[in-house]
This record gives sequence, C-alpha cells and structure tokens, in this order.
Amino acid sequence: MPHNTEIERKFLVTSDAFIARATDHYQIEQGYLCKDPEKTIRVRIRDERAFLTIKSSLLRDGIAKFEWEREIDLADARELMKICLPGAISKTRYIIPCDNHRKWEVDVFHGRLDGRVLAEIELGAEDEPFTRPDWLGDEVTGLPQYYNANM
Repeated sequence: MPHNTEIERKFLVTSDAFIARATDHYQIEQGYLCKDPEKTIRVRIRDERAFLTIKSSLLRDGIAKFEWEREIDLADARELMKICLPGAISKTRYIIPCDNHRKWEVDVFHGRLDGRVLAEIELGAEDEPFTRPDWLGDEVTGLPQYYNANM
C-alpha cells in the first residue's frame, strides 16, 4: 500500500450497544477549507489537540484515498476554524477494539446532525476481512451523502 493511503469502510449504526465496549472517547469539532468532490482540506480539533488533513481520491484507486495529516498548533486551528466553509461538524468519537489490531471508530453527531451515528474501520487492504459487530447496520462506503465533508 502506498504511503499516505487510507482504506476505510463506513457503516450505519443500529443501536447504542457499542458504547459499553468503548475503550475511549473524545470530542471533535471540524471544519473544511476545501470541499471538492475529489479532495478536501479539513481542520479538526480533538479535545485539546488539532490537525490539518488533506484527503483526495485522485491519487488512489478503489476505496483507497490519499491522506496527509499533521498536528498543528491549537490556537492556529481555532483561527482556521473561523474561515472554514459553513457547516462545521461536532461529534463524539468512540473507540471500540476489533480483531487484527484494528479498531472501530463510531461517531455520534451533535447539533444539526443530531441522531446520526456512523461507524468506520480502517483496513490494510480493500479485501481485508474483519468482524462485523451486531450493532453494525448497512454499509455506506463510497456514498457521498455520508462523507463528513458533505454533511
């Protein structure tokens, strides 16, 4: 797999049973400086840490995406959030261990997206097997309406 590659599968969540299995959780605020169908530039504040992320489907095939992420100064991130496009996202992310040293990340959205709950798992290959927990619903990988940038 090329460097800076993310292979992610995304699913709807059918119940809150995942919360009991969570080993960690944190608050996320994120906004977008660019929301193009083929690339995004995101500012994320996770608790007291901040990150700048660029994702693109232009350099990878299938569900794999180019991803470049760097930690940035928290004060800089707060300034950048002020110039992000409308529609910032607020969510709580829960971390749930999975097999093969993988983890589920379940996002519970707040504010205008209240009630939306999505789970994702990052894989080493598109065909890597993984265990589907019983709280997992339909797969929505590749459906643009479930991309954070489009919500």
